[in-house]
Amino acid sequence: MALRARDVSALLRIAQQYSGASRARLATAIGMGQGRVNEIINGRRQVTRLDVFERLAEGLVMPDDARLLLGLAPAHASSSSILFGHAEISRVFTDQTAANKELQEHTATAEEVNVLAVRGLGLMALNDSLLRDPLSRRKSSVQVRVLLSDPDAPATAIRAAEIGESTESFAAGIRLALSRLAEFTDHPYVHLQAKVYGTLPTWRMLGFDDTLYLSSFGASAEGHRSSLYKLTAAADGILHSGFRRHFDDQWRQARHP
Repeated sequence: MALRARDVSALLRIAQQYSGASRARLATAIGMGQGRVNEIINGRRQVTRLDVFERLAEGLVMPDDARLLLGLAPAHASSSSILFGHAEISRVFTDQTAANKELQEHTATAEEVNVLAVRGLGLMALNDSLLRDPLSRRKSSVQVRVLLSDPDAPATAIRAAEIGESTESFAAGIRLALSRLAEFTDHPYVHLQAKVYGTLPTWRMLGFDDTLYLSSFGASAEGHRSSLYKLTAAADGILHSGFRRHFDDQWRQARHP
């Protein structure tokens, strides 16, 4: 939990508890002054910089699975193996917010964008949605496929109940999103198609050419709040190709609203 939340205070307390190291020794290991370590442990200072997380991971000799949960690339895999071998997860974000800038940059430049969501309000349907502005500003051609939950499907009612909303308001949000997506019809560069699927939402996918961002919907959690895995297309890789196949299959089975 501390790794996913990037709670450095908790991580340092755990390291101190189980290693018996003094705060001075921890400070030396992670290349930080003892005074600053004290402030972090006591909750008076927050850590947000990526280079500090990297120093923390190196100083505590974190294994690769812990580094991934912290949002860092594996330390013991070469860059070529991350991109071309079975290790297709090139980065893990604690949630979507941590990847917002990167997602917007992809939206502005990718030739193909695929979105699998539930309502898509925070992604594309509102004026301040994450991907709407960079998509609206496109000056080069882009093919966009958007899959949203079917507002009339029984699965939508199940999902609404899971997060404590009425079926009517939940379905209304989907219909609003579909209406706003239709506004791209006259855009000279954005060629957008939208469909709806009838299965219970499980995966949330954002695809930009050969890069895929994957998160999941829990019984009581929204997809944008779960950890976000960045997958890269890789020779002999099974994750990226499998989830891309899943999207294509969902698209074939989905209906036009």
